[in-house]
Amino acid sequence: MTNRMPPQTMQRETPTQPGITAPRWSASATPLAPPLKLFAQWAEDVTCVFERDPAARNRFEVVTTYPGVHAILLHRLNHRLWRRGFRYAARWLAFFSRCCTNVDIHPGARIGRRFFIDHGAGVVIGETAVIGDDVTLYHGVTLGGTSWSKGRRHPRLGNGVLVGAGAKILGPIALGDNVRVGANSVVVKSVPANKTVVGIPGRVVQSREGVAMNPSGVHLDHDRIPDVINQTLAELLDRIAVLEGRLEATQPTDIRDAGAPIPKLEAVDTCACATPHRQSKPGFQ
Repeated sequence: MTNRMPPQTMQRETPTQPGITAPRWSASATPLAPPLKLFAQWAEDVTCVFERDPAARNRFEVVTTYPGVHAILLHRLNHRLWRRGFRYAARWLAFFSRCCTNVDIHPGARIGRRFFIDHGAGVVIGETAVIGDDVTLYHGVTLGGTSWSKGRRHPRLGNGVLVGAGAKILGPIALGDNVRVGANSVVVKSVPANKTVVGIPGRVVQSREGVAMNPSGVHLDHDRIPDVINQTLAELLDRIAVLEGRLEATQPTDIRDAGAPIPKLEAVDTCACATPHRQSKPGFQ
């Protein structure tokens, strides 16, 4: 027997936690466009795979062997049932989809056009999540909540967002259009449009404004994500070199002539000094 609830109305959701507001550049600034017919959405979801996965060969292969495609095709149906009040039927089909695809999408989640989950393993999308058009998620991505309240508790993703493998986006935050999230990052704060976020917690490391889009409209370039720790250490070493130069220049001439120059601190020297000390400890390997 189907547990039917009153149909939902298409309303703009607002954050329920105090002090959290939706930025102007966020996906929540404008409501989603009216949905297409079910078969039209399915056709777009299948077609977009060829633009983002070079391994895709033909439609039959995509429809029959891609678990990420199976998950989104079933979610299109589940979401319609959910909005029409057939809550139990929608939840049961979502459970069936998770068992078959290893992708857990709550039927209440609002997902835009041409959505693609690559590899489709371990992806979790919460009930109040809102996803824009042309979004790509890799395996292991979580769009999760940080509250037990009934209101909005999941993130909003703008158009053209790409989320790397294993990344977690948590809470009622907003990611602007064309944001790129590095693999295994944990994002807990809103991110403006055209930014790249990496790390735990996620930090903006570069802007993508002015970067030409490739023909498919999707940027991967995961190998070009900056190494924040390496950059910080390099900046510190440069700063130490400048300070040592200034210190040596401020010494009186007679002291500089009498004594040995101040030794420069180099990363290689630090490693060379530390190695014998570490090897002298018993049990060190």
